[in-house]
Amino acid sequence: MFAKKLDRKALLRSRPSTRLIVAGLSLLPIPAWAQTEPSVTVPARQEAVPADRQGQVVSEAEASEIIVTGSRIAVSGFTAPTPTTVLGDEQIAANAQPNVFTTIAQLPSLQGSSGTQVNTFSTSSGQQGLSSFSLRGLGTIRTLTLLDGQRVVGANVTGVPDVSLFPQLLVKRVDIVNGGASASYGSDAVGGVVNFITDTRFTGIRGNIQGGITTYGDDATGLFQLAAGTSALGDRLHLVGSFEYDKEEGIGGGEFGTKLANGRNWFTQRSLIDRGVLNDGMPQFVVRDWAQSITFAKYGLITAGPLQGIAFDKSGQPFQFQYGSNGVPSRNASGAVTGCFPGFCLGGDLSGNVDAGRSLKSAIERINSYGRIGFDVAPDNELYFTVNIGQVKTNNQPVNGMNRPGLTLQCANPFVPALVQQACATAGITSFQYGTSNAALGNTRVYTDRRQYRFVLGGKGKVEVAGTAWTYDIYGEHGTNYTDIDVRNILLSRRFNQAIDATTLNGAIVCRDPTARANGCQPLNIIGGNPSAAALRYIMPDHGPFQRTRQTQDVASINISGSPVDLWAGPLSIAFGGEYRHEYYKVRADPYGAGFAASAPGGDYPDDPALLASGNNWYAGNYKNGSGAYSVKEAFFEANLPFLNSEKLGRASLNGAARVTDYSTSGTVWAWKLGGTWDLPVDGFRIRAVTSRDVRAPNLSELFAAPVTTTLPNFFDPFNKINVLVIQNSIGNTTLKPEIARNTTAGITLANPRWAPGLSLSFDWYKIKINEVISSLAANDIVQLCFQKVLLDTCSAFNLNNTAGPNFINVQAFNLASIRTEGFDIEASYRWQRPLGLPGDLTVRALATHVINNITDTGLIGTVPVDNAGNNLGATPNWKWLAVQTYNAGRFSLLVQERWFSSGTIGNQYIVCQTGCPASTTRQPTIDNNYMPGSFYLDIGATFDVVKDVTLYGKIDNLLDRDPAPSTIFNNPALYDQIGRVYRAGVRFRF
Repeated sequence: MFAKKLDRKALLRSRPSTRLIVAGLSLLPIPAWAQTEPSVTVPARQEAVPADRQGQVVSEAEASEIIVTGSRIAVSGFTAPTPTTVLGDEQIAANAQPNVFTTIAQLPSLQGSSGTQVNTFSTSSGQQGLSSFSLRGLGTIRTLTLLDGQRVVGANVTGVPDVSLFPQLLVKRVDIVNGGASASYGSDAVGGVVNFITDTRFTGIRGNIQGGITTYGDDATGLFQLAAGTSALGDRLHLVGSFEYDKEEGIGGGEFGTKLANGRNWFTQRSLIDRGVLNDGMPQFVVRDWAQSITFAKYGLITAGPLQGIAFDKSGQPFQFQYGSNGVPSRNASGAVTGCFPGFCLGGDLSGNVDAGRSLKSAIERINSYGRIGFDVAPDNELYFTVNIGQVKTNNQPVNGMNRPGLTLQCANPFVPALVQQACATAGITSFQYGTSNAALGNTRVYTDRRQYRFVLGGKGKVEVAGTAWTYDIYGEHGTNYTDIDVRNILLSRRFNQAIDATTLNGAIVCRDPTARANGCQPLNIIGGNPSAAALRYIMPDHGPFQRTRQTQDVASINISGSPVDLWAGPLSIAFGGEYRHEYYKVRADPYGAGFAASAPGGDYPDDPALLASGNNWYAGNYKNGSGAYSVKEAFFEANLPFLNSEKLGRASLNGAARVTDYSTSGTVWAWKLGGTWDLPVDGFRIRAVTSRDVRAPNLSELFAAPVTTTLPNFFDPFNKINVLVIQNSIGNTTLKPEIARNTTAGITLANPRWAPGLSLSFDWYKIKINEVISSLAANDIVQLCFQKVLLDTCSAFNLNNTAGPNFINVQAFNLASIRTEGFDIEASYRWQRPLGLPGDLTVRALATHVINNITDTGLIGTVPVDNAGNNLGATPNWKWLAVQTYNAGRFSLLVQERWFSSGTIGNQYIVCQTGCPASTTRQPTIDNNYMPGSFYLDIGATFDVVKDVTLYGKIDNLLDRDPAPSTIFNNPALYDQIGRVYRAGVRFRF
């Protein structure tokens, strides 16, 4: 039950420990989302003061375990100056998502997070279905995700973990720190920290069974979660465990053309078309619907020459292709179509479009198990061991088919229909240009399998030294992640080229190249949709591309905090500690992708002279071999100094921290922060501000990327003014240095004033500047930056006059770019008991983020910084907000949720014009339509307690079935909901 409210002045006159706790309560920022966030209170024998966070009152023993994620200081009542949003377990449950990742990613300050709707078009990225967070639109690699304040082994070589592998049912709250926290937690906390806090003392049994489906009858979902906990040996031994299974069928690709999966009708093939004309008074770029390429068709199209415009149906019969736009083929070598845009017509025969085939959501199946055993060796001192073993399988379809424009077919090819062969003879040609969607070959599918094994051994508690209580947290962690990627139904490009070049020999159709024939080549008919089974097996063997990655993380950490000195305004609190971390990865791939020299051929991948020995033989999915490791040693110190404690002037304190880190690859770097809080004498108001120097170290991928080699036959050498043959090696860069960020936030909060109990408001302004941003450069940029003496670091990356071997350019990342972003967050919450005389209470909350600017400067010659704020092709709309209304009447509750983001642009660099346009330039190109709409989504949910501890619930997401913007210009699932209305229902129980 909630304690009664005490007189504030009386409490200020009470004993120092009580004053400290109450002061901390009055300084706590309201998390506008949180409803059941535990709040610190006074000992049970005294009446407790309700915290300015709405939620349940907990005991002093429980309060001592609460650590503010924005700081390493673990002292009751202390609150860091960095703004923190908290989601309690009831909010997570109320949102009724099969994956807690989705609930958190809805928060406005999270922009550009991944998940099952992102990267579905990808074949080679390795990030399909990867659930990882991005704060402030700075990317997943600049957000640190923790589990109980501890690091988690990465599920990708970029170092980001997969939240799908976390024990979700035992999560009692999630802290989202909206600001730099490198001084407290180390590398990657540039945008902030997302910290999952589990219930380590859970007792009893709780479970959740849920099912879901979309209004279109797809993405059927089944979720089962079970957790149990008990104590023994006089409450000294604590055992906690959980298991969960989740299967989401996903939403596959639609048909060739413009039909999306299961009747969705919002796809219009909206495209950004480059007219290729810069100064005719018209815009260079135009935005159009129903665009189709003139370079291929579903079952084949002759794209240039006198026979241009002849297409073929599934049976291989020729017909006149309908270009749209009243387009007339020029029937010359250029392949142009009069009346159409360069490369595209509008309307006509759209049957060969491949973009409708992208999965709208990856299918996912996850199994997660978690166990923890803790033993109190003494009061308030625990030794513990945790095990987290999980597996996540995902699969997606990148696009429909494997389109191949720009092919050349011989007129004498026996698969060419007689009418076309006769037309060739009449026109006096022996070959023609050809393009096909390859619809007859079927669709590629990518399968990922991530398996995590994580073990933590640690101890935490309190000890008294020289009259001071010290809190300690020591742990060692070992984590291993295995990621397997397998691609199915994908062609080998060189075998495809050999197979389509068919001829007749001794009355039989065979591959023209005798070497290819000797190595099993089977002729392939790509005119129409009737390839032979033998040809399909030859160009698309069952053993497709694969990648096998092993990634490990070892951590040893110690953190100590306490209040050794009682000063004039309160106790001085400090924290200090250190950490050692070792990161390692090794990846191996198939020889057809990685190269025969890197991977021994044989078995399912026999040597084939038709293939390139250097690899890159697949249509997509050419994975490479690689390995690398680095280690980190660091130490930190943090202090909180109260310097004001007055009824007239209020209470104020300074908080500062410093961390020194030594990276084995890049040396020593410092991070620091300095901030403060001022609890004003005006009831409920508090001011907070913090500035920090934050770092992000280069990850394993950036340091040790698996090499990729390509040949540049006519590369211009600016030093000698000649064209040279160059070998381009795409590699990692072990000389990279950490990115350095300056992060500043300042804000004011109003928390539960006496004149408006239950009201909480906050406003926080932020500004982040990141220098030495790690970014990749093209080969020409690397040479030009050296030649023009802009970045001499690139001079060591190439040799264009190599007497000891071939000329080379090592294409790699450098610390060159910069990012700066600015904006503000607004949070509000109000709890109204017995609204309009009704039983129960009504809670209204809202969170909003406004991005003023988000500017990236590549650092390259001839480029200008680009502001991505309001660019809805990206992840940073100008405004994004989330509002939640919850009515709780005891056995029954109702939730209404609104999600919205503002309209924006395709790109802020464009100049919009229709006629009389200025000359279009690379820096400021012209466009006729630079608008992308915002979107509003409405969700509702309800719960009903059938009996005590058994609750039925239901939820409808996107109740209005709001479609995304038409095609959303290449699709942008990072912002738009592409799924549609979703129904979920289930039952929760606890015993």
